[in-house]
Amino acid sequence: MQAGNRIYCRAITVTDLQTTVRQLPLTPGVYLMKDAQGGIIYVGKSKCLRKRVQSYFYENASHAPKIKKLVRHVKEIEVRQTDTEFEALMLECSLIHAFKPMYNRKMKNPSSYSYIVIPTADGLRRTEITHLPLPAVDCVVFGPYTASRNTVEKAVQAIYDCFKIACNHTAGGALTPCLNYSLGLCLGMCLGGDGLNVYNRLMTRFIGMLDGSDESLLEDMQQQMMEAAENFDFEKAAKFRDAIRSADFLKHKEKVISFAEQNRNIVIYEQIDEVTIKVFWIKRSSVLFSRQFLSAGDPSMPLHTEVMELSRECFTRNEEAYTAEIGREEIDEAQIIYSYIAQHSGRVLTIPDEWLQEAHAGELSAAITQWLTDWQPRTR
Repeated sequence: MQAGNRIYCRAITVTDLQTTVRQLPLTPGVYLMKDAQGGIIYVGKSKCLRKRVQSYFYENASHAPKIKKLVRHVKEIEVRQTDTEFEALMLECSLIHAFKPMYNRKMKNPSSYSYIVIPTADGLRRTEITHLPLPAVDCVVFGPYTASRNTVEKAVQAIYDCFKIACNHTAGGALTPCLNYSLGLCLGMCLGGDGLNVYNRLMTRFIGMLDGSDESLLEDMQQQMMEAAENFDFEKAAKFRDAIRSADFLKHKEKVISFAEQNRNIVIYEQIDEVTIKVFWIKRSSVLFSRQFLSAGDPSMPLHTEVMELSRECFTRNEEAYTAEIGREEIDEAQIIYSYIAQHSGRVLTIPDEWLQEAHAGELSAAITQWLTDWQPRTR
């Protein structure tokens, strides 16, 4: 992590665990579990290191089999203390990417990322869920999704079932009905004609829902759910409810990617205690810099002035390093930053590029001053 971190780093052997764990700090941080050869087999984070590490070794009868297996292999634990929970989240993510521990499979395994690929050309457009989309003409790609391929497939299928576009035709170009047509799950796109036209219009609306340009499909699901409930058709209502949840899941992941690709200049703060905050300068999916500040500050340089100068320095450096397309290696960090900002909007300031120019110094100064007033009253 960046400047300003306190790193509490201590190795704990299992033989003295009973005594040593009780001495861990009650603060945020990351713990690294190691095997007999010193290899890192698991990385975790917590807003309270002592309680979290203790939970693995005390009253563990209710633990899942995977956790029990992990604990049996742990011979040493290293902890790294951070100032804030946000730092712990980001540090955990970077360590998992760096060491690829065997028990942190979700973030190290490329197959844990999934993509939705949808053709845009006319015809019976087949949706494909894949781990590695290949460049293709006349296709749109959504992702990467951090959920498993099976989870993404089920989400898409739930929506398709509601609109009877779950065609499972396998007869090449022949206009013959598929099995789902006979079961009432396919509106007949496999037969061509009007059925295919309706299908293509629905697929276009599905694409619009995923990219945020058309909410009509989601609105239809919400309307049909309410109508089914009013008619006491609770099975149908539940079906549309589940499809709406699937749509929200898919849309949320796309929002994370869109957010990261906008390459915004973001400043956030976390309060450490009554008189101290830590400020983070963020671009895309990276924390560029961080620093602690006291409420009193340096009399020779007001707090808002110092934050303004650091903002200019951080956000005007290495701008060419940020490309338009976000890759799989960035999605975990982007998810952490997006979720934090969504939950703590009052601690977040977004700085337009033009404000970094000297001609707009007044606008930048005013925005930072107003932003910091949300913190200052709590220090009095």
